[in-house]
Amino acid sequence: MDHATSAFAPAHPVLGVVGRSGSGKTTLLEYVVQQMAARGLRVNLIKHSHHDLALEPPQKDSARLRMAGAAEVLVASPYRFAIVHELRGAPEPSLSQQLARMGPADLTLVEGFKTDPIAKLEVFRLEVGQAPLYPHDLTVIAVASDAPAPPGLRDGVAWLDLNDRAGVLSWLLQRLAKRLEK
Repeated sequence: MDHATSAFAPAHPVLGVVGRSGSGKTTLLEYVVQQMAARGLRVNLIKHSHHDLALEPPQKDSARLRMAGAAEVLVASPYRFAIVHELRGAPEPSLSQQLARMGPADLTLVEGFKTDPIAKLEVFRLEVGQAPLYPHDLTVIAVASDAPAPPGLRDGVAWLDLNDRAGVLSWLLQRLAKRLEK
């Protein structure tokens, strides 16, 4: 992926997926991740939330130990592991810091972090009733929408049919292939 005006250059391709609440970002991402994984590609995902995260029931040992003051708790099983890191008033880590914690991947998709200077795909639906982001965000390189492309669309912005998820996936795979050829 192009990193637009990125202040950092992760070791693997990164693409932000942005859009207003209710636009269908998660539905599209679920499809894209499933299809890419079925093709044998390793896809990482960072999901930003403005809300507190409740990842474990409060009565579980790991939650009790975290609440007792542990800075990080790693919970491991034969199926997965998770690290819960308490910020305890420290600043939220930047996207580049979060990316540095991720393992190797063919592609890391980032939902949220819409002000970070990474290449982005915007999911835009007219029915949400809010203005699109792409006219004011030069890092948006593609828009997946249920509306036709507007006249005067900025050069370099791909306009994709959101209702053609296979077409969106095809665009993404082509972008990924071009980057891997370099």
